[in-house]
Amino acid sequence: MVREDFADGSVRGEGAVDVEGRRHGPWRFVHRNGRLQARGAYEHGRLDGYWEWYRANGQRLQVGSFDLDVRTGLWRRWYSTGQLLDEGQYTSGKRVGEWVTYDHAGLVRTRRQHG
Repeated sequence: MVREDFADGSVRGEGAVDVEGRRHGPWRFVHRNGRLQARGAYEHGRLDGYWEWYRANGQRLQVGSFDLDVRTGLWRRWYSTGQLLDEGQYTSGKRVGEWVTYDHAGLVRTRRQHG
């Protein structure tokens, strides 16, 4: 297990590294207040698989997956209130299909097709 620190010496992140010192396997990062900021995995220094990000107050910010640093699959983001902001699919790092954006009340604000 490798630990990365903020300048003040408090933990910023921790996880494993490969023989070349690149992040590899599960990692987690925290905000300065100690709350979870992000968690997911790396494949030899590249984001890979499902990732989650959180705000400093503990609420979700966004979730989505990577295939070796390239966004893929369903992604979702949330307002600071906890209400879903938007959601849609990525293929090869590009938005595809219908992306839906919601207002603060949870009602559909826009639907946009991406090709």
